[in-house]
Amino acid sequence: MTAEETAAEETATEETATGGTGTDGTAAEEAFEEVRVGLARLLADLPRLPSALRVQARDVAIEVTWDAPAAPAAPAGAPTAADAAAAPPALPAAPQQSDAGLLHVVAPTVGVFYRAPEPGAAPFVDVGTVVESGEQVAIVEAMKLFLPVEAERRGRVAAVLVQDGASVEYGEPLLALEPIEA
Repeated sequence: MTAEETAAEETATEETATGGTGTDGTAAEEAFEEVRVGLARLLADLPRLPSALRVQARDVAIEVTWDAPAAPAAPAGAPTAADAAAAPPALPAAPQQSDAGLLHVVAPTVGVFYRAPEPGAAPFVDVGTVVESGEQVAIVEAMKLFLPVEAERRGRVAAVLVQDGASVEYGEPLLALEPIEA
């Protein structure tokens, strides 16, 4: 084998090992999905959402920026005049039953909870809707990533526990479902 052939073979091997420059893009798509999932996990573990996030693929660069902390908040449960003016209308009251036997659909990450796919659209589900395992029931937006919220089991929506547009924490219950056997 000549030196040129050896160099060409080493280049082809390196491209294959690093995702290559193939035309099908599957390696790039898989890498993008790994980065997206990793970012969602990173954001879920942060104490609060950053004001900016920059990710660079080559030569690896991750940059996270937080604004200065806001002024101290009022005591929990003490609404301000601004809160009252800006608050969306309240959700219907949850059914008067105990949580015993109800399943909760929880937030997959820290972010903002949305009941509908876009502003003005009908919500994914309402109280009384029967959902199947794996069915999308809401969205949580985290740093411009819109992550689907899916039911883990079949059930009937008993209550929507979070206001549309509200900030949510990782693992926070969003919906209560009454289990329905298949």
